[in-house]
Amino acid sequence: MDNDRTVFSQVIDFVPLHEFRKCVRRYHGSFKVRKFSCLDQFLCMCFAQLTFRESLRDIEVCLRSVQSRLYHMGIRGRVARSTLADANERRDWRIYRDFAHILIGIARPLYVGEQLDVDLESTAYALDSTTIDLCLSLFPWARFRRAKGAIKLHTLLDLRGSIPTFIHVSDGKLHDVNVLDLLVFEPGSFYIMDKGYVDFSRLFSIHQASAFFVIRSKRNFQYRRRCSSAIDSSNGLRCDQTVVATGVKSTIKYPAPLRRISFVDPETKKRFVFLTNNFLLPAQSIPSLYKARWQIELFFKWIKQHLRIKAFYGTSPNAVKTQVWIAISTYLLVAILKKRLKLDLSLHTILQILSLSVFEKVPILKVLSNGGYTTEDGFPLKQLNLFKL
Repeated sequence: MDNDRTVFSQVIDFVPLHEFRKCVRRYHGSFKVRKFSCLDQFLCMCFAQLTFRESLRDIEVCLRSVQSRLYHMGIRGRVARSTLADANERRDWRIYRDFAHILIGIARPLYVGEQLDVDLESTAYALDSTTIDLCLSLFPWARFRRAKGAIKLHTLLDLRGSIPTFIHVSDGKLHDVNVLDLLVFEPGSFYIMDKGYVDFSRLFSIHQASAFFVIRSKRNFQYRRRCSSAIDSSNGLRCDQTVVATGVKSTIKYPAPLRRISFVDPETKKRFVFLTNNFLLPAQSIPSLYKARWQIELFFKWIKQHLRIKAFYGTSPNAVKTQVWIAISTYLLVAILKKRLKLDLSLHTILQILSLSVFEKVPILKVLSNGGYTTEDGFPLKQLNLFKL
């Protein structure tokens, strides 16, 4: 009965444990491990993400205060700060990366019916990165600038449901455009990027993979117009052209025609110029697709505000990557829970409710449903009148 189980254990029911154990065996995560298993480590770190714990000592104190409930929460090993620190330092972070990709495979079909602002049947992805600042004296391996450390989260986000499909953690020096070499492009899909990803040889590889890109053009892009199409300027469009690159290097790197669309935002009056290799979509759909790219900025803002990825429990590369991937797994777990339980709440609201009720022994659906708050009708009023008429 769910009445006898904590909310945390009911959340863990959505974790495919058999797949998690496969990931552990793949990287020998149980080698010379006697008491504190990889699952114990994952559950403790997941608890820290759900309840916004500040440090390893914070995790230890909170979990030891409910020692009698840990077994029923799935945590079999003894929780100690040093043990958890050693696990984060030594156990292969790829265990949690592979498990996060399994959760991605579960979450994406649940959100396949989500609607885009653009009438588009194909899959649309947004590619971008975010920088997480680190203290260089504590993280000397993450040198970004002369006196500054940082890591980057390069993310490919499925715009239907805001589910990340690809994440690469690098040091701050890696240029964003190099991540295009790590992607496998899906034929027929759209990849939406900012102008920092303009590299004509890599864009041509997307074209050769029968995929489409929508990207902001740089001001120094040299081109020759072949023809122009009719447009409706009342929506902000200024031109819809078929062009070819004329730069010394761009001509060789991208020999195929490009579609160039100029657009002025009616609200901000800011001018945007887009390049794409898709000639079939209406011209107005290209700025709308680029506008949908803003979802990845909201995703970065969400995980930085509501998950523990700006302050780390360990200082080694392995500990940092472990914490990042478990944070992503927690995000995906909440997203899966939302769809499986058919909740109308936002992910932020679900996370806030779970943070206060992980140790409660009530059905999780009751905790997360809006019908949990009731008032009794006909309650006898004992307050006397202050004034008698």
